[in-house]
Amino acid sequence: MEEIRVLDIGEITKNIKEMCIEANYFLSEDMKNVFQKAREKEQSPIGKQILNQLDENLRIAEKDNIPICQDTGMAVVFITVGQDVHLTGGNLTDAVNEGVRQGYQEGFLRKSVVADPIYRENTKDNTPAIIYYDITDGNSVEITVAPKGFGSENMSRIFMLKPADGIDGVKEAVLTAVKDAGPNACPPMVVGVGIGGTFEKCAFLAKKALTRSLDKKAEKPYIQDLEQELLEKINQLGIGPGGLGGTQTAFAVNIETYPTHIAGLPVAVNICCHVNRHITRKL
Repeated sequence: MEEIRVLDIGEITKNIKEMCIEANYFLSEDMKNVFQKAREKEQSPIGKQILNQLDENLRIAEKDNIPICQDTGMAVVFITVGQDVHLTGGNLTDAVNEGVRQGYQEGFLRKSVVADPIYRENTKDNTPAIIYYDITDGNSVEITVAPKGFGSENMSRIFMLKPADGIDGVKEAVLTAVKDAGPNACPPMVVGVGIGGTFEKCAFLAKKALTRSLDKKAEKPYIQDLEQELLEKINQLGIGPGGLGGTQTAFAVNIETYPTHIAGLPVAVNICCHVNRHITRKL
């Protein structure tokens, strides 16, 4: 057992504020890498033109400290807390939401959250966030902030497949979701896929998959192969940058899996646009 570490909740708020701003202003390094590779690989003239325009937009945002997209998203926050951390000074959920509130206000980020899904009055500070907690060993806190725009979020799907559908059914589901999304997910996209668990668990896995660094391979060899095969098939669809045709429809396919019931094969596809904002810090 590690020594108990005392951490003031204000540190959580401070870091989340900074992360909300940084994720919305600057493309992460793994995304920069795949973006440049896509510019080199794109075979369509109009596709190259779109990628060059998107690259110019990213450079302007970084230079001028302004958002890389007008949809600064709903803040999705993953927090892994070591069981040997003692948080003091307030409530953790309140601290997370305060960080989001400060970040979106001080960063001049668009406030896109409505308090009720039917009556739709804007909360005016982009809270509440979507927060996922996990408890692990150790005395550190790891935070991932992933602002999620809804152009791509609205294109996401869940498929409750039968076990007999197997891996071919999974492939068909992913390709169906991407084809149906077409230009609406602001391609080139990153495709997060969750396989297994239950109805809601596979959706969580797909969302979490989007935050995995694109420089990092999946742990299971067959998943690595599946990611590569799906990426190749997606890029053969011809949707292309901006949906105007081309060979670079997706930058990557990230897949996460979880054990499931003998009678089911849940599959979720959570698509993200060409910026796929995510940032991680360890406190």
